[in-house]
Amino acid sequence: MSKIAVIVGSIRRDSVNRKLAEALAKLAKPKAELTFLKIDDLPLFSQDLEPSPPASVTRLKGEIEAADGVLIVTPEYNRSIPGVLKNAIDIGSRPYGKSVWEKKPAAVISVSPGAIGGFGANHSVRQTLVFLDMPVLQMPEVYVAGVTKLLDERGGIANEATRELLAKFAAAFAAWIERNAAK
Repeated sequence: MSKIAVIVGSIRRDSVNRKLAEALAKLAKPKAELTFLKIDDLPLFSQDLEPSPPASVTRLKGEIEAADGVLIVTPEYNRSIPGVLKNAIDIGSRPYGKSVWEKKPAAVISVSPGAIGGFGANHSVRQTLVFLDMPVLQMPEVYVAGVTKLLDERGGIANEATRELLAKFAAAFAAWIERNAAK
């Protein structure tokens, strides 16, 4: 079973991104176990903190290192990614030469109540992950548009086609992690 660290780019209490990621966690079993990482307590990245990082930074890096793969579930803010997500990515990449991201298999899901499903954010995250030398799952791509209509009141996926897509994605990501684990 793959251990997947999940970073949700929205820290809003009632985040539809988190709800979708939690629904995916249920669909991913038994092939994968998803663990949600906390990013709302991280300091803003500063090279000054590198010699003696705060406990939240050390915790995040340790959780990423312990994972077999990383899933990022993100909203789109102004055609890009939320600052809190970029901050977490930057913190994990530092200090120079000690990135916890290198060679870690990754995947991205973007979620939006709008019509284009966070396409800009999805590709912005992918661009950053490729730079960090992370093998990123290419297919199936997942852009979840109109998410508020796809979730039921219990936090599950109300739409059968979306459930099937997410189940297919979860299986593909678990296989992707397995293929890239030793590289």
